[in-house]
Amino acid sequence: MTDQNTPLVEMKNISISFGGIHAVENASVDLYPGEVVALVGHNGAGKSTLIKILSGAYRRDAGDILINGEDTDIRNPRDAKKHGIETIYQTLAVADNVDAAANLYLGRELQTAWGTLDDVAMEANARKVMGRLNPNFKRFKEPVKALSGGQRQSVAIARAILFDARILIMDEPTAALGPQETAQVGDLIKQLKREGIGIFLISHDIHDVFDLADRVFVMKNGQVVGHARTGDVTKDEVLGMIILGKVPPGATPGPGAMKVA
Repeated sequence: MTDQNTPLVEMKNISISFGGIHAVENASVDLYPGEVVALVGHNGAGKSTLIKILSGAYRRDAGDILINGEDTDIRNPRDAKKHGIETIYQTLAVADNVDAAANLYLGRELQTAWGTLDDVAMEANARKVMGRLNPNFKRFKEPVKALSGGQRQSVAIARAILFDARILIMDEPTAALGPQETAQVGDLIKQLKREGIGIFLISHDIHDVFDLADRVFVMKNGQVVGHARTGDVTKDEVLGMIILGKVPPGATPGPGAMKVA
């Protein structure tokens, strides 16, 4: 069992450059079991690049990544998955023409002793994980394209936790969803927290951040401006960090904080 006092993830002094331009510079973030940490900032602030280093899409130029307190080298997405890191992108990357069970096992299908697809076992496992995550989900036989946005999110999240993910990266999980579906995704996130799963939430929606996140890290120009518990700052103060780099009293400043003369 994971020690609640040890971060699931520590990214320390991470830097990466593209063509001589510092996309991320000396950035540090951490994430604990059962916690949602939001990463916010303007487009180009560096939040997506930082998180792509954790997911294995990019290799860092400098800095350290610790998973459960142990130094880790993540060179590609396969390495990330080995360490229980799964990414749920805004586009979801679900296969619209097949059902939930087929999506959960996409590329990792179970086979019978005769070498055929074990549809019975896959559906049984899909029902088990979906029952744990979203007991109201009943549409197992329908193609995913027939599902609502919130239900599609359920399928994408279930696929991640089916293979024992402990760290989820969620990229704009409520984008283009209505209020009811947004609430449904919020319920999914709360269930994941109860199971001790840690979530990095990338969002442009400040309301999402305050509704779902325990802490928020603000990035600007590739650096961390500061971080705070969402209960210790206001939405306006977070917006001030995003726009001006101004760190309020309830937040801890980072390397990108506005320098006061």
